[in-house]
Amino acid sequence: MGIGIEIRGLVVRRGQFVLRVPRLSISPGESFAVLGRTGSGKTVLMESIAGACEVSEGSIELDGTNVRELDPRDRRIGLLYQDCLLFPHLSVVDNVAYGPQRMGAGTHEARWHAQELLDLLGVGHLADAHPNLLSGGEAQRVALARALATRPGMLVLDEPFSALDPTTRGDIRDAVRRVVRDFGCTLLFVTHDFSEAQEMSERVGIVLDGRLRTVVDSTLLLRTTHEDDVARFLGIQP
Repeated sequence: MGIGIEIRGLVVRRGQFVLRVPRLSISPGESFAVLGRTGSGKTVLMESIAGACEVSEGSIELDGTNVRELDPRDRRIGLLYQDCLLFPHLSVVDNVAYGPQRMGAGTHEARWHAQELLDLLGVGHLADAHPNLLSGGEAQRVALARALATRPGMLVLDEPFSALDPTTRGDIRDAVRRVVRDFGCTLLFVTHDFSEAQEMSERVGIVLDGRLRTVVDSTLLLRTTHEDDVARFLGIQP
């Protein structure tokens, strides 16, 4: 089941950079995109929700529990970055099985589940290969399988498709939508691509200059009246 997210009065400081999110609610099972320029604070928001950033003020709750009170293994979050960061010394199937094994699953059970996920994502035939032999699209599918292997309640993707060619990007997006639907998990999708945000999400939050400025239904993203700087960012105002 998907995780619900509730953010109130969030302030996160990283050196001179400050992220501010006055209020944000994401429902269990919802697909939510965070849209903004490079350096706007999208990744800081994502990592804060995942519990990887120290919160200066305010709170982030996952299913009613403050993220800082949750052990990392209890957060039920799967992460997928643009750079897959697969373990080069492990085979594909062992990369995917690594998380469940760390959480106490037996080797046979973890590898069986890993193979099942690889088959689901169309790369089961690569189970015994090593990451250095994979194409970009294959590596992303393996990384997605690894993110799903611990049965997360929330899948967090940080611009995972930006380095892929258009055809592969479309195929991977389709795979993500399919597994999110099948697994029933919440999707938090970070991107700077307007069309990708609309295609992958039910709602879009726009982050500019370290602040969550607005949240809008994805189908209304380019048809809503926005403040001037948000409209300029979206290219709908001279």
